[in-house]
Amino acid sequence: MPDHGEPRRLLIVANRLPFSVTVADGALVVGESPGGVASGLKSYLDALPRFRPAMKEYHWVGWPGGTVGEEFLGDLAAAAGRYHASPVTLSASAMEEFYQGFCNRTIWPLFHYFPTLATFDESTWGEYRRVNEMYCDAVLRSLRPGDVVWVHDYHLMLLPGMLRRHRPDLTVGFFLHIPFPDFEVFRLLPNAWRKEILEGMLGADLVSFHTYAYTQYFLQCVLRLLGFENNFGAIVLPGRLVKAETYPMGIDFERFDRASADPAVRAEAETLARTLAGVRVILSVDRLDYTKGILNRLRGYELLLEESPPVRGAVVLVMVLVPSRIGVEQYADMKKSIEEFVGRINGKFGSVGWTPILYQYRSLSFEPLAALYTVSDVALVTPLRDGMNLVAKEYVASRHEGTGVLIISEMAGAAKELGEALVVNPYSPEEIARALKEALEMPLPEQQRRNGVLRNRLRRFDVARWANEFLDQLLVQKEAQARFATMVLPSRDRACILDTYARAARRLVLLDYDGTLAPIVRRPAEAKPTPRLMSLLARLAGDPATTLVILSGRDRLTLDHWLGVLPCGLAAEHGAWIRDAHQEWRLLREQRSEWKARILPILERYMDRLPGANIEDKEYSLAWHFRGAHPEQADALAGELVDHLMSVTANIDVQVLRGKKVIEVRNAGVDKGVAALHWLAPDTYDFILAAGDDWTDEDMFAALPESAFTIRVGLLSSRARFNLGDSSDVLHLLDDLSGAAHAAPPVPAPNS
Repeated sequence: MPDHGEPRRLLIVANRLPFSVTVADGALVVGESPGGVASGLKSYLDALPRFRPAMKEYHWVGWPGGTVGEEFLGDLAAAAGRYHASPVTLSASAMEEFYQGFCNRTIWPLFHYFPTLATFDESTWGEYRRVNEMYCDAVLRSLRPGDVVWVHDYHLMLLPGMLRRHRPDLTVGFFLHIPFPDFEVFRLLPNAWRKEILEGMLGADLVSFHTYAYTQYFLQCVLRLLGFENNFGAIVLPGRLVKAETYPMGIDFERFDRASADPAVRAEAETLARTLAGVRVILSVDRLDYTKGILNRLRGYELLLEESPPVRGAVVLVMVLVPSRIGVEQYADMKKSIEEFVGRINGKFGSVGWTPILYQYRSLSFEPLAALYTVSDVALVTPLRDGMNLVAKEYVASRHEGTGVLIISEMAGAAKELGEALVVNPYSPEEIARALKEALEMPLPEQQRRNGVLRNRLRRFDVARWANEFLDQLLVQKEAQARFATMVLPSRDRACILDTYARAARRLVLLDYDGTLAPIVRRPAEAKPTPRLMSLLARLAGDPATTLVILSGRDRLTLDHWLGVLPCGLAAEHGAWIRDAHQEWRLLREQRSEWKARILPILERYMDRLPGANIEDKEYSLAWHFRGAHPEQADALAGELVDHLMSVTANIDVQVLRGKKVIEVRNAGVDKGVAALHWLAPDTYDFILAAGDDWTDEDMFAALPESAFTIRVGLLSSRARFNLGDSSDVLHLLDDLSGAAHAAPPVPAPNS
């Protein structure tokens, strides 16, 4: 395994610590934390030095599972020390608003596709933010140099972004253990909330999910709501590179595989076998939750008993319901409905010697759970929606002889890995009933064939491999970010540019406008120069030693209106029109426009097909903009439009060019490189700087001498020598250039 120069400690941040506390008889009682991230990672962390020799320590940050009074804080600190943990103490009211409120009444139902059950309360959202800030403070207090921070699950989606703001160089990974919904569901969140959640998750260097679909839904939301595209999951943010990836969580396979040999498990299994002698056992183990599809499962079992009389008396459904969110009225009503349904089936089909359903409402420790796995002929796992579902994997791992049949919902993340199981639609009782009949009739060799494949897969991709691959990718991603950062103008080269500028007698500064001097905006008219930009350009252009030129794809009327008061050169329509400082506009070469009458109707037809697209009709060019349109639809239609235009213009002296959310048609031989030569040719300069953000600026970079300081805005490959992150970085550089020359002329105001 590659070392990647690993740090020495893993800092795990989750809603719950690996231990929980209660107060009984005036004393603090400490116990193991039930379920969740803690139990999933326990075996991996216990053997961390073996899996990652350079990472010998781990530390937890999380809530201890209960409200702790001041008189018990010393006992809590002692317990935390034993568990390598830093507790985040929350009041009962905070947990009500944060956990029971926003986490479980908003995010949980929405992300599991139950939007009608979701509530959208500003007060719970405010508490969610506040608790994430408390976790951020706790992490910052716990940090050591070189720590790797791994944030878990939906309770802490804002935390990575908060940590990034405090510690820009921190290594942070984030894993979501529940489904990430598609765009149409996620967008039900209020606009400000959904953007803040995405930005919070993007504070991590690596964002990971259980399934490919969840990853794609996340990337789709980032594109649609924040405007950031991705390349195979790599998202280029201003100044940073983030990766979204898929890592399905595994289990401690060996523990469950060996469980039947454990004396306590064996004794429990023998007791169960005696109790259940003479019947086939169908097992259902789930937490009490509306996402688990328990009522649909019971309907499927009822249908099996109705349609297959021979199974009556020959099977039993062992249903274990694990308590969850006790005290919440909705869950109490659900429990009542389930128990009434169980009673109805038992009353309808049962007899003195046979009870169709053996129902228990209790938590299970490892030994009785493993015993149930070993004696059950069928495992029925049919959630309506589930991020992963480890019960399905645990059942297969426990069947060391390869017998038993797993029935799993296609809506569970685990179904993507467990294709050899019987996969059903959990909303269809008929499918569940048919799968139960097939499972009960499946020959042993077929059971062993299927389980052999499943067990080998689960053995190979266990929880240790899941965690190792995530951490490996996180560290690889950090290395990629370091390489990415080298693309940005280094401080030494920046100093060289400033020094050369200050010493130069004749300077030429060539600047693109949109994306370089002003950020790209949804509506082009909103990119009007700010007073700060006008002041900066006036200082540069007002220096007699500097020739400032702004080269843009915009029309000359807009450039005149916005920038005409400045003593600088202007090039419109990518150089079709040029204007020296305070001179009249003129064509750089003869242009033709009669072709527009043929092309414009084509662009209009495609605009009508794509809501949000618009056409910019300039004197000698046409531009079809689609920044405001649905991104995926726009990309597909833009490709079709380019093909159409290329065929139509094959015998016309025009060029079709695709840029950032725009397709341009213009006269051949017109580009910013030709325009730049207009200012370059008549004079000799000892300093030349050019900056641009688009493919249209590559012609300008290519036309300049090798000694020129060329800068591509955005961290993409380019002919330019250097890169800057975004337009704000360009303005900072120009500010420094202006200061280096000690020039400060009066500042004209833009036209209103």
